[in-house]
Amino acid sequence: MTKKQRAELVQLELEKLYPEVPIPLAHTDNFTLMVAVALSAQTTDKKVNEVTPNLFRVAGTPEKMAKLEVSEIKELIKEIGLSNTKAKNLKRMAELLLEKHNGVVPQTYEELEALPGVGHKTASVVMSQGFGFPAFPVDTHIQRLMTQWKLTSGKSVVETERDAKNIWKEEVWNKLHLQIIFYGREYSPARGKGEKDFITKMMFEK
Repeated sequence: MTKKQRAELVQLELEKLYPEVPIPLAHTDNFTLMVAVALSAQTTDKKVNEVTPNLFRVAGTPEKMAKLEVSEIKELIKEIGLSNTKAKNLKRMAELLLEKHNGVVPQTYEELEALPGVGHKTASVVMSQGFGFPAFPVDTHIQRLMTQWKLTSGKSVVETERDAKNIWKEEVWNKLHLQIIFYGREYSPARGKGEKDFITKMMFEK
């Protein structure tokens, strides 16, 4: 099977499995989306979704978040890994949104990535899921599966993102990256043995 055929197989099978893909992180607007994605680094979306309802009740806007002490934010997110660093980032992120962007989440990678706690992946998710711009955020599931499917060398997320964008058409990026994440969680978890990973089997088993 050629690389092109493998890519077509992935897209076809994932469209059958996940014709609709909800955004995994609960949010109400682009600010709460950005906060949720920033919190999800090195933890699960499930854990983030357990913590954010209380956080957003108290600090669901940049104005409210900026008014809290770092210690108060940390208390609200203490169940999430790296809570100390993330609490500092969230407060400063909110302050900068107010100082530089009138409290509105900006719509460029450059401005987003200048905010504390917002790396390229978080910016890509906001651009894709928040603003609808074509993007291909690469998480651990996508990195692992694209390497497994021999669609990238797996050397870095930067390379994997570039390869994904070269392989698939722009109009499917926003949906496909979520479909791969859902597939990874359900059929090919990192700690599993991959017995359910039928796409890889279809590609490589004779």
